Amino acid sequence: MQKSVRYNEGHALYLSVVARKEGSKRGYLSKKTTENSRWTEKYFALYQNVLFYFENDQSARPSGIYLLEGCTCERAPAPKVSAISKEPMEKQQHYFLVIFGHEGQKPLELRSEDESDCNEWVECIQQASYSDIMIEREILMQKYIHLVQILETEKIAANQLRTQLEDQDTEIERLKAEIVVLNKAKERMFPFQSNQEEEDPDIKKIKKVQSFMRGWLCRRKWKIIVQDYICSPHAESMRKRNQIVFNMVEAETEYVHQLSILVNCFLRPLRMAASSKKPPISHDDVSSIFLNSETIMFLHEIFHQGLKARIANWPTLVLADLFDILLPMLNIYQEFVRNHQYSLQVLANCKQNRDFDKLLKQYEYNAGCEGRMLETFLTYPMFQIPRYIITLHELLAHTPHEHVERKSLEFAKSKLEELSKMMHDEVSDTENIRKNLAIERMIVEGCDILLDTSQTFVRQGSLIQLPSSSERGMLSKVRLGSLSLRKEGERQCFLFTKHFLICTRTSGGKLHLLKGGTLSLIECTLIEELDASDEDYNAAGQGFSHLEFKIVVEPPDGQSFCVVLLAPSRQEKAAWTSDISQCIDNIRCNGLMTSVFEENSKVSVPHMIK
Repeated sequence: MQKSVRYNEGHALYLSVVARKEGSKRGYLSKKTTENSRWTEKYFALYQNVLFYFENDQSARPSGIYLLEGCTCERAPAPKVSAISKEPMEKQQHYFLVIFGHEGQKPLELRSEDESDCNEWVECIQQASYSDIMIEREILMQKYIHLVQILETEKIAANQLRTQLEDQDTEIERLKAEIVVLNKAKERMFPFQSNQEEEDPDIKKIKKVQSFMRGWLCRRKWKIIVQDYICSPHAESMRKRNQIVFNMVEAETEYVHQLSILVNCFLRPLRMAASSKKPPISHDDVSSIFLNSETIMFLHEIFHQGLKARIANWPTLVLADLFDILLPMLNIYQEFVRNHQYSLQVLANCKQNRDFDKLLKQYEYNAGCEGRMLETFLTYPMFQIPRYIITLHELLAHTPHEHVERKSLEFAKSKLEELSKMMHDEVSDTENIRKNLAIERMIVEGCDILLDTSQTFVRQGSLIQLPSSSERGMLSKVRLGSLSLRKEGERQCFLFTKHFLICTRTSGGKLHLLKGGTLSLIECTLIEELDASDEDYNAAGQGFSHLEFKIVVEPPDGQSFCVVLLAPSRQEKAAWTSDISQCIDNIRCNGLMTSVFEENSKVSVPHMIK
């Protein structure tokens, strides 16, 4: 079933900010425009496999985005300079092309004044591929499996050596006991010999030298042991683990700083503005836009203080108890995420007020905002839970299985993944409900079926309703293909998982639901191609290049009728018929499973099958 592609502008803006700060390659390039073939200088930033370009290096929003997955980049010869060209060539330019993999997309022509800079851009763009990263991952995974096998072999050998050492220790203890027994026997045999003999001075010197040598050898052996551990994989893993923790503290510091800007530069000033004599915004709108923002800031300030206290106790880093405190309070993110889309809609409506828009721009020009808009700061909390999941995943990758924090970190990661999935599902359900309510408000007569939460929006568009066989006496075939029919018969159609709505649009933009325009898909049969013998085929005329399709409605308590619709193109017809057919099949399949399990059996339908 085809659905519309959603484009998250906030996420794209966030990636553009990251590209400007941390991009693998950044700088000015000249770009050839497709309209007038002129060269314009833009500021480009490459991040992973996405190429952003800005008007200059101070621009907050990107002018364009290119997805480089599957593309190739190569040097291009300099074009011949014509006498008609008005562009002065002061310096020698170096050209290169970005050729995209799909058809219909013109190559991107770029140029640079420095040859080394041009070669670096070509090399970076050629390496900006997700598939290459996946291949490297597979190679590293094979190496990892090989190292694990070597580790298991070394463990077996170490166990064998440990067993041998224990046997040798037992043998040494036995020999020591025999030596003690022999010494006692010797003392009984020669009781006065040891007292009479005096130790030679040379022997004392020899013993002192031997003692010094034994101490030096012991210190040398200990130094070798320490150096071997420093170079061991375990020590390297611990260093990486510590680096992940340090990066986590830096990221948390930056996130708390962003939340403080959101609260101190936007939320609290707007609250004061809402209490003024001529408020540009109401308190309800402020609460809707900044729902739970202040609480989230206080929560992460506490978490950040705990992280800094743990860093103060380095090298002992224990983080599991901090996540145990944080997890129960992260449910406030659910309300924030559920309200996020609505908050952006409220903000867009408030921006239509000139006073509010002027005041908001004044806040955004603050130096602490660094040219970022309010929408950008409202988007930051949306990515915090996934960032914690990624950090815990990396932390667990460098935490030994016998580590004291292993189980606690795995529990925190599982809880965060459950919360992230729940938030994702709630956002999808909330967006669907808001979409249905928006359509219901557009219909003048209202539509009760859109208040059903199980009613999922599929698609909408403009179709032309053709007269059926019962109406062919009213319109002639000449009029059927005329412009007047297309204007009079144009309908706004909405497809849901259970119903199909047919409406007319007024000049004011409102919708009127046609009489009999609410079709229950359980009662419908779709006919994609009309037969030549079909009365509706002859009534509709034959000049539409097979763009028409018919829906036959057979209500259980009324007379059956049909609706003939005309799509603007073959692609649109294929999309509509495919989605309608899929919805009808889903409804009938669900009804069949329900009747089989509930009516003809004592076993109830499992929720999973429903």
